[in-house]
Formats: sequence, structure tokens, C-alpha cells
Amino acid sequence: MKEFESKQQSPVDTALQEHDVAAARQSSGSIAGTDAVPPQPSPRPAAWWRRVSAMQWAAACAVLAIVGMIVIFVSNGHGDMSSASTQTFTANGVSFKMVRVEGGTFTMGATSEQGSDADSDEKPAHSVTLSSYYIGETEVTQALWYAVMGAKPTSSKSWTTDYGLGDEYPAYYISWKDCETFIAKLNSITGKNFRFPTEAEWEYAARGGSKSRGYKYSGSNAIDEVAWYRDNSGSETHPVKGKSPNELGLYDMSGNVYEWCQDWYASYGSSSGSEGSVRVIRGGSWDLDAGFCRVSIRNYCTPSYSHYYFGLRLAL
Repeated sequence: MKEFESKQQSPVDTALQEHDVAAARQSSGSIAGTDAVPPQPSPRPAAWWRRVSAMQWAAACAVLAIVGMIVIFVSNGHGDMSSASTQTFTANGVSFKMVRVEGGTFTMGATSEQGSDADSDEKPAHSVTLSSYYIGETEVTQALWYAVMGAKPTSSKSWTTDYGLGDEYPAYYISWKDCETFIAKLNSITGKNFRFPTEAEWEYAARGGSKSRGYKYSGSNAIDEVAWYRDNSGSETHPVKGKSPNELGLYDMSGNVYEWCQDWYASYGSSSGSEGSVRVIRGGSWDLDAGFCRVSIRNYCTPSYSHYYFGLRLAL
């Protein structure tokens, strides 16, 4: 059996070992030959949910609740909430947009920018206060009319390539009574309460509502920027949204096709509105001079009459 004998260290070995120990102590932070207390680990931070205050929790929950309500509102078919100022609706596969007009007070009629062009029935200029409402971003298109009615208007002339034919063209050759039937069917499809705009609602929206800059035409003092009228139309209607919008983002409120309103025509200041023989039409058309496209000008027609430049803009 092999025995292990202890080996006696030499003075050199002993010195080397002592030198190594001293060096190790110095590198580990020993002071004057005494070992330093080793560094202590930092305390572990509390979990993030323990660092959130009760007030922060409440705010986060409130935000989640609001988001949830918005999701439910949109999923239930109440419209496109991508913008608080608009809602999008669909009827038999055709979508259309309604723009919110914030209520306010405005001066209706022959305001100063209309100058000598103002007609006598635009006077006197008078103050009108309206509640908020929605109005069509564009005139009712041929696509929407066909989707709701299942056919072109009953007029024997109807829509032709002579005056403009296509999904994005405004519906025309429609009487006030045709529009009344269209609105009833649209409401049956959507479950909403679409209607004609009143004459005051139409003018307030055409002027730009609370964002109005006081233009002569809807969206500009330069009619060619915002309207199709006799001098630039080429003697036909044009697809909606072909010109610049007004201050509210509404298109073609000057020119393209006239738009029926709810009101019976009567002079300002009379007790009109409940009955009459002719209905108001507004906005001018592609076949008329610039003066007929001003925001304050008024016109009228028999409710049963249709024309190649009579159309409709919805209100809600």
C-alpha cells in the first residue's frame, strides 16, 4: 500500500503563498489586511402592478370602458366612428356619408357678400338659430337611388348619357314626391329617420355652419373652385365630389344639381311653412349661371315636377 508523505514547504514557497493571499485580499477590497464586507445585492423592485396607484388603476379602467362602448356602438351598426363629425350608413350594399353640422345662430338671406346679386326674396336678412343635425356629404347618387328604389326614376326621360350616367353621378329627374317615396324606403331599410333638410338647415350648411368664412358660394368666392355651372359643366352633370368641398367638407352645394328642401316656398317673415303650392329648391345647377349658385339664392317648383337638374341631399 502506497503511503502519501507530507511535503515540507520551502521558505520560497511560503513567501509566494503569502504574496498571493495579500494580492487576492487587495483585489477584493481588503483594507489594512482586514477583509471588507462583501457587496450586498440591491433589493428586488416590486412587481409593476404593485407600483400602480389606485388613481392610475381607476383611470386605466375608465379608458378601457370607453373603448369598449365605442366598439359596441360601431358593431351595432350606428355608423362609422372614424371621425366624430361623420357617420357612414349602408343601404342594400351602397354606403353614403352624413356630416354633422353643429347647431348655432347665423344670418340667413341677403348678407353683405351677396352684394347687388341678392334678389328681393332673399330679404330681409334675418337671424336663425338651429340645433345640431346631419346632412349628406354629397347629393344622393344614382347608385344609392337604385339600391333603395330598385329602378331608375319614373320619369320617361330618366338618366341618360346626355346628362350624365353612372354610379357616382347625382340622381336627377326626381320630383319632390319621388324623393319623399325614396326617403320612406331608405328609412325602412336602415331603421333611421332620414328626411329633407329645411331651407334654413340647407343654407346654414352651405355657408359652412359654425366654420363659415362668409363666402358667396359654398366654400369659395371663386365659383370654379367649388361648382359645376353653365360656364364649366360642358352641358351635363358631373360625378359628385369633383370640386373642392366647403368648410364642413360638403360637396356640390353650389351647382351640379338643384336640391329639394322640406319647406313650402314663401317670403321671409310670413307665416309660411305649413302649407303652400310649391316647394323650395336650392343650390343652382350645371345648366345655370353663377348667380343661381349663390348660398342665399332661393327657387321653387311644383312638388310633382321633375327636371334634368333636380336632385336631393339628405338630412338626419
